[in-house]
Amino acid sequence: MRAPPTLRAIAAVPSPFYLLDSSAGLPEIRQIHAQLVVGGLLDDPRELGKFAAAVALSRQAPAEEEQPVVAALAYAEEVLSHGRLPPTVFALNSLIRAHSKGAAPHRGFHFYRRILHSDDGDGSGLRPDNYTFTFLVRCCAGIPSAEGGAAVHAAALRRGFAGDAHVQSGLVRMYAEAGSPESSRRVFTEMESPDLVAQTAMVAALARSGDVDHARKLFDEMPTRDAVAWNAMIAGYEQLGRPKEAMQLFHLMQRDGIGGGAAVEINEATMVSVLSACGQLGTLDHGRLAHLYTEKARLRLTVALGTALVDMYAKNIHTWTAAMNGMALNGAGEHCLALFRRMQEQQLQDGAALLPNEITFLALLRGCSAAGMMEEGREVFSQMTDLYKLAPWPEHYGCMVDLYARAGRLEEALAVLRAMPGEPHAGAWGALLSACRTHGHAELGAYAAAKITALEKENDGAYVLLSNLYAGCRNWAGVSGVRALMKARGVAKEPGCSAVEVAGELHEFFAGDRSHRRYPEIEAMMAEVGRRLRAAGYSPETEEVMFDVEEEEKEEALGWHSERLAIAFGLVSLPEGAPIRVVKNLRVCRDCHEASKVISLVFQREIVVRDRSRFHHFRHGSCSCKDYW
Repeated sequence: MRAPPTLRAIAAVPSPFYLLDSSAGLPEIRQIHAQLVVGGLLDDPRELGKFAAAVALSRQAPAEEEQPVVAALAYAEEVLSHGRLPPTVFALNSLIRAHSKGAAPHRGFHFYRRILHSDDGDGSGLRPDNYTFTFLVRCCAGIPSAEGGAAVHAAALRRGFAGDAHVQSGLVRMYAEAGSPESSRRVFTEMESPDLVAQTAMVAALARSGDVDHARKLFDEMPTRDAVAWNAMIAGYEQLGRPKEAMQLFHLMQRDGIGGGAAVEINEATMVSVLSACGQLGTLDHGRLAHLYTEKARLRLTVALGTALVDMYAKNIHTWTAAMNGMALNGAGEHCLALFRRMQEQQLQDGAALLPNEITFLALLRGCSAAGMMEEGREVFSQMTDLYKLAPWPEHYGCMVDLYARAGRLEEALAVLRAMPGEPHAGAWGALLSACRTHGHAELGAYAAAKITALEKENDGAYVLLSNLYAGCRNWAGVSGVRALMKARGVAKEPGCSAVEVAGELHEFFAGDRSHRRYPEIEAMMAEVGRRLRAAGYSPETEEVMFDVEEEEKEEALGWHSERLAIAFGLVSLPEGAPIRVVKNLRVCRDCHEASKVISLVFQREIVVRDRSRFHHFRHGSCSCKDYW
């Protein structure tokens, strides 16, 4: 008996079949069908079968169809049912095959039953062949159903097709998909010369069942390996909690390729397993490289791949710490602590992979300090030393000093400084000095400034803070003394500089700067800003000016600080409603902080200022720091 034509033979027919390719939608299929009917080309059952097969196996979506593959299958069934003669085995096999790849693989059995019931009793009916069972087994794998697969297996035995290489390969895969690795193994051992498909299916079955060692043995014996085999082994190691071996195999996959030559296609399935392995190992560097690889390979960001990326980053202490540090810089202390608690909960599930380190606690303490959460900060410090047995660094003590000092508990801050294991660093004394400036404690501030300048003679910030402290107390003699000391020691105050980006160009401004090419527009906007601020009831905080001059002169000096100029330029240059983002090299002064709040309200603009210590988000007349910085 002559073998049925292959599906590739369809394309060789000199007819409108040439038009029926993967891009044909249902309207085009109907037109081609009409041409074939008019031309009488479908009177031959074999030609009818070819056409039905071509329709059933078309994979492209017509734009107006919601479920194009389902619609094509339904149309193919309709073509066969309206034919003048009964369909051939080839046509019915084609529909079984199409359904094995579709969303409803169980529909393939309907056409199998049509084959079985086609006999009118005279022995002239259709009989299933090796292709029938090959496609039926694929349907079972798609369901998946071990019981249905066993029934098909038994039918293939009765019909004499169980020894067919394609049927056997399909059975190995089907039993593997149905969670029956022993059945897969039995079929596999019966095969005389397992092909690549069967070997790959067996490797996948063993790896999925947890028997990765036997899977690896078979994998290593394979003469060639495709991406499916590599992916099955990598996934097996990862799912069994053996991430190091998964990563080693991935590196081999990259290096060796198929047969030691051509590269294996690394796809979404590969990277999902690799990213999960990186998450188990807690190796952020490897995870970042894997992430970069997915981008360079231009892999589509599917739900599975996106979830694997999120999971990988979520299981890495460096990622959690970076997120906490970002929140701390933005003054979101409560969110920082909430994230830490979430990390602790996940650590209970994942073991030591998410143990916080010294940098984690540094971020937490900074967050508590920035938000004025003193009691929470003390609890964090206690957990660090008592629960996690981590020895504090000088930076941790510095955060505790800052925490107490900002809250006005200056004596406790001083006690922490004196209790530090080593010599306190200038930053810790600077936290105390800054708080003394805020709370007007001149004597303790002078003591802290002396400690700083003893450690760092050219630390201009200490002199400026002490001078501001004296100016706030109207101690002009003290201000003059600090200025004289700076001159004698050759210390120059770092000039304040603020930058704002407009249309990809960075514009820098210094206090009182009149050099910008658009200065006339900036000057006009500064006048408008001043007018609106006064109308809104804003009153300058002239204590920031370190000279004994008239109030009007002080207001003039404050109004031309570098961040004010940058904001004015942003108002002139950026589209209405666009946020203004400013970076400043020094700490924002209190008056500019208050002015920025009012500007955000009266101009209805979001203003983001990144100063030396943190971010300030000004919106609707308030700042994200809650005036605590």
